Amino acid sequence: MTNASADSAVRQTVWSTTGMPALLLLTATGFSGFAALLPTVPLRAVHGGADAAGAGSVNAVLMLCTVLAQTMVPTAIRRLGWRTTLVCGMVLLGVPALPHLLTADLGVLLGLAAVRGLGFGVLTVCGATAVAELVEPARRGKAVGAYGLAIAGPQFILVSTAPWVAENLGFGFVFAVGALPLLGIPSALRLARRLDGHPAGAEDPPHREPVAGGRAGYLPLLPPMLLLLGVTTAGGALITFAPQMSSDPTATLAGLLLLTGTAAVSRWRFGSLADRYGTRPFRWPLVLGTALGLTLTAWAVASPETTGVVPLLAGAALVGVSYGGLQNLTLVDAFAAVGPRSSGVASAVWNIGFDAGTGLGALLVGHLATGTSFSLALLATAVLSLATLPLTLARRRGTAPAV
Repeated sequence: MTNASADSAVRQTVWSTTGMPALLLLTATGFSGFAALLPTVPLRAVHGGADAAGAGSVNAVLMLCTVLAQTMVPTAIRRLGWRTTLVCGMVLLGVPALPHLLTADLGVLLGLAAVRGLGFGVLTVCGATAVAELVEPARRGKAVGAYGLAIAGPQFILVSTAPWVAENLGFGFVFAVGALPLLGIPSALRLARRLDGHPAGAEDPPHREPVAGGRAGYLPLLPPMLLLLGVTTAGGALITFAPQMSSDPTATLAGLLLLTGTAAVSRWRFGSLADRYGTRPFRWPLVLGTALGLTLTAWAVASPETTGVVPLLAGAALVGVSYGGLQNLTLVDAFAAVGPRSSGVASAVWNIGFDAGTGLGALLVGHLATGTSFSLALLATAVLSLATLPLTLARRRGTAPAV
């Protein structure tokens, strides 16, 4: 890179870096469709007669198929190119939204969730990989923050309001929003032209596998993935079951707004903090915040007849801050752990941790709540989150503050 081009890169914000506007618009439309259906399809299943375990299985299947797709995305990008991979992902994510209007049968909803999961797997890995290829490591925390805001913004608006809209205005409105990924296809084409024609740099060749010795090359990714899995299990549980575990619809709406809103701000702002101070000082407080937030939420819903509004809102806010912050920090850790030559693999593994956790939260809390109560199920999830605390104390390559 010449001195002039380096100076130009410094002056650019991550928001205006070539390719980032297309990536952020693609991400916002894709996650809008995903976020609208995440709490709504389980609610649709309940309207069709499913119990908590059945409702939880919808998002569990969604995330299982997401994880399966994520393992194949780096290979798909190499063999098919960014253009075909991105467009297929947006079609698979958006097209299944409208058939939800035809039935509330659990079997059909599970089938549609499987298709959506394949599309979502493509979107998540491609998006995170693109961040690493568009922006140099020195600004990667900020870039991850901008990308995270494009994800969390739609979640803030839609995860919280979609169940209310479905109950009060009809499921049709929500399922129409679920098709928004189709509007992201033009952005996918623009982003693909940037990534296929102008890779991130000769020193950062895209789409290569890890070079650190086969399977051993994945070992550095295990700590951030497990840490992420702990917090996304908590987030997945609250997003999936908040409408069913609370007896106060207004408190539920406010709690989901707090959860997704604090997550949006946290995921964005922790990018700058990671660039300045590294990730290590922030990991353990966020894990503790997750466990405390779940405990407060469990206390709030201990009585099926009366929801404790104050602990519900406080718990949702605490989980939200941790949910957003750890998403940012663990992605920065994942990219640093493997180096620039394996950004695609780091993205895939990180997204597997994210979505496996979301699916595990839905499945675990759904089954535990069916046999016991939502309160006990949330306490069990808090214990699972605390089990990741030792992972927060390790020093990791590449996550020291920038100098």
